[in-house]
Amino acid sequence: MVNPRRKHIFSIHTGCYYSVIILSQISICSLFSMPPSDQFSKHPRAFPVATNGEPFPWRELRLPNMVIPLHYDLFVHPNLTSLDFVASEKIEVLVRDATQFIILHSKDLEIMNAALHSEEDLRYRKPGEKLNVLSYPAHQQISLLVPEKLMADLRYYVVIDFRAKLADGFEGFYKSTYRTLDGETRTIAVTDFEPTEARMAFPCFDEPLFKANFSIKIRRERGHIALSNMPKIKTIELQGGLLEDHFETTVKMSTYLVAYIVCDFKSLSGTTSSGVQVSIYASPDKWSQTHYALEASLKLLAFYENYFDINYPLPKLDLVAIPDFGSGAMENWGLITYRETSLLFDPRTSSASDKLWVTRVIAHELAHQWFGNLVTMEWWNDLWLKEGFATYMELISVNATYPELQIDNYFLNVCFEVIKRDSLNSSHPISNQAKTPTQIREMFDAVSYNKGACILNMLKDFLSEEKFQKGLIHYLKKFSFSNAKNDDLWSSLSNSCLEGDFTSGGFCYSDSKMTSNTLTFLGENVEVKEMMTTWTLQKGIPLVVVNQEGRSLRLRQERFLKGVFKEDHSWRALQEGYLWHIPLTYSTSSSNGIHRYILKSKTDTLDLPEKTSWVKFNVDLNGYYIVHYEGHGWDQLITQLNQNHTLLRSKDRIDLIHDAFQLVSAGRLTLDKALDLTHYLQHETNVLAILKGLEYLESFYHMMDRRNISDVTENLKHYLLRYFKPMIDTQSWSDEGSLWDRMLRTALLKLACHLNYAPCIRKATELFSQWTESNGKLNIPTDVLKIVYSVGAQTTAGWNSLLEHYELSVSGAEKNKILYALSTSKHQEKLMKLIELGMEGKVIKTQDLASLLHAIARNPKGQQLAWNFVRENWTHLLEKFDLGSFAMRFIISGTTSHFSSKDELQEVQLFFESLNAQGSHLDVFQIVLETIPKNIEWLEKNLPTLRTWLLVKI
Repeated sequence: MVNPRRKHIFSIHTGCYYSVIILSQISICSLFSMPPSDQFSKHPRAFPVATNGEPFPWRELRLPNMVIPLHYDLFVHPNLTSLDFVASEKIEVLVRDATQFIILHSKDLEIMNAALHSEEDLRYRKPGEKLNVLSYPAHQQISLLVPEKLMADLRYYVVIDFRAKLADGFEGFYKSTYRTLDGETRTIAVTDFEPTEARMAFPCFDEPLFKANFSIKIRRERGHIALSNMPKIKTIELQGGLLEDHFETTVKMSTYLVAYIVCDFKSLSGTTSSGVQVSIYASPDKWSQTHYALEASLKLLAFYENYFDINYPLPKLDLVAIPDFGSGAMENWGLITYRETSLLFDPRTSSASDKLWVTRVIAHELAHQWFGNLVTMEWWNDLWLKEGFATYMELISVNATYPELQIDNYFLNVCFEVIKRDSLNSSHPISNQAKTPTQIREMFDAVSYNKGACILNMLKDFLSEEKFQKGLIHYLKKFSFSNAKNDDLWSSLSNSCLEGDFTSGGFCYSDSKMTSNTLTFLGENVEVKEMMTTWTLQKGIPLVVVNQEGRSLRLRQERFLKGVFKEDHSWRALQEGYLWHIPLTYSTSSSNGIHRYILKSKTDTLDLPEKTSWVKFNVDLNGYYIVHYEGHGWDQLITQLNQNHTLLRSKDRIDLIHDAFQLVSAGRLTLDKALDLTHYLQHETNVLAILKGLEYLESFYHMMDRRNISDVTENLKHYLLRYFKPMIDTQSWSDEGSLWDRMLRTALLKLACHLNYAPCIRKATELFSQWTESNGKLNIPTDVLKIVYSVGAQTTAGWNSLLEHYELSVSGAEKNKILYALSTSKHQEKLMKLIELGMEGKVIKTQDLASLLHAIARNPKGQQLAWNFVRENWTHLLEKFDLGSFAMRFIISGTTSHFSSKDELQEVQLFFESLNAQGSHLDVFQIVLETIPKNIEWLEKNLPTLRTWLLVKI
């Protein structure tokens, strides 16, 4: 994307740049007609300038493929006192095309020596040739200039000595600290390389396609242990009391999966039936919280081996809880690293939602051992091939191993969450161009993860579970220890069953007469690739418009866009060129069976076999599309919900609630009609349907509260308490019931106390008093712990007591609940103290700053405080988090995307313009600048309707 300000400047000087552009194109064309090495030797001035002033022989962000790595011998010695490390490596490379230079990635490393050895040099122990090293930090690259041209098809060995400081943030080879129970601060060293940070730890070919084997040696003190991807072979004692651990050579893998840790952690271990040793590591004081993770890991690893029909290829798997961690977890092959709250489970303080989270994250990272590690995308534009699959496999694996968690309920929210993002014009295709490290980091978003998972679930429903699984196995086996792209997946899913393998469902793969990507569906040939590229190569989500006329269904597909109305002048242009192949499913009032149809055109007609009073599309929410029922369609469905909602499937009822409120935002349905639909919830027993309806009503309350629209806020409060009172009053303050019963309890009681419902406040205050009198020793039921703490935090004594307990707690789950409670204070000085503690990074770890700012911004008393802080401390925040990191994106969206006034929009626009002028640009800026006007528009269009509707209802 071109910077708008820069584009304007250039347009003024079009005349004087025109001839220069033509001349440069001529010289560039002549350059690219010769090999890269010759280009540099003949036209050095056409290349960038290295830090020493010499021409740098490569100008692309991507590395050349003239030289490829085969094997790395890597030695690392971190010093946890001086907080730096020294290291050396020997890279065996294969020269594919003759060249006079080797380009590697390197970032913030001091190269001390570099030498080149031929196979003959090593055989006869010759010293090798010293290499001239050039550095080009703008591309995070170094060039090794060789005295004589390297010959094609020969192997060479590059030896480099280097050193660096242990990084301060969460990337590369960085330091992490934790406090023991007696107050001692201890330091560990840990790596996190995805997507482009292996280059911060050792010079390397830091792209997914350059797979190699790694032999790693780590030097350490006796009081520490060293962990890496593979099991330890031996430990050598050195002079001075140091130890050196040697690890087995890895399988062939990408650099971003390399990992090593030096720490003093304790572990809990078990072995799978296939002989893989699984170990959970944590700091000594948290070792007791590792038991659930071990149980889940053993179960899930065994499931995946069976499901994929491929054994986990390494002899061991370590899962390590890291005290300071930027993301939720990282799937390093054989050494998976986690944020403590994503791996550890404390029965005293971890709630039902905490258990679901830990199980999901473990399932996600274990799925990566196949999707991502065994088969890796060729480039980051197809990140979804691993992240979408790992998210989808959470659903499959947890359903099989922990059915009581009912994760298919949660998976609905996975799709709902990304629809919010994908219904904006600022969304992007699943498979999307990414070149710079910042652009690559931005690919790690809901579209790659959630939408990827949702379209896979839709495809599985279309093909059948059995054939989908066969296709995945075919894909994994064919591309093991290699790289793949979108088309490779579609080919595998089209060729995984035998010729003539038809089913009663009417679909199977093609026989030999058809193309390789064709399958037969209900007697019609369907191209898998042709269908699925409409979902991966174009952004957005389709809206299926249904108009029922007797036994005829008129269908129309459009692009669904939140906040863009058919009468808007931009609507038609935004629809241009969008067409999906949509595998529709539907049921009717007269037939509960699932009917299928593929909508490939803008409009189509379906004839029903019999008359029906209503039709419901997207059965069980397996499709990734929104449905609008024109004419009397919605009225008929609402009537059915009120008369007997059980005639509709439970997931279909959730879908109707979701789609109705989405359609309000696009002007297709009036708000009062969507609100009327929720009226049936007083008879609903499905927890997910109740939670979905509650979510929308509560979001309206918070919007009114933040804007201080007091009359609507008060009326919404009265309506919520009256409408949900029977459900609230039946909740016990306990941890009893199924997981989703417990989730409902938490949601209802949290809402009740937030709305100052007297019985709720009274009970929470009573429990908090008992907790403080016991000096924090009382075990409060985990599902109401956050609620009790939040009520307690409203007094100065309670707030201070919670902050003290926060410092002492060894449970990450409890600390999260306390931090949320502290952020609900009505006193700005207390909220500011939390932010200062988060910036300092000692009491409140820096890793929690983003979620803290988000929580404070959602507090009406803290929203302006958080926003002002981000604007005034942007430079300081960039010192703690990388520009494209999830943390920075979450800080930006978390403190701004809820704004709904024109003054707030202007403030945000001015701030983002100032950042663009400084060269800082993120896609999230555009997301926010699209979201705030839609919030403003939603209020303008719907506030009068909401006000009137409430007056009638209360």
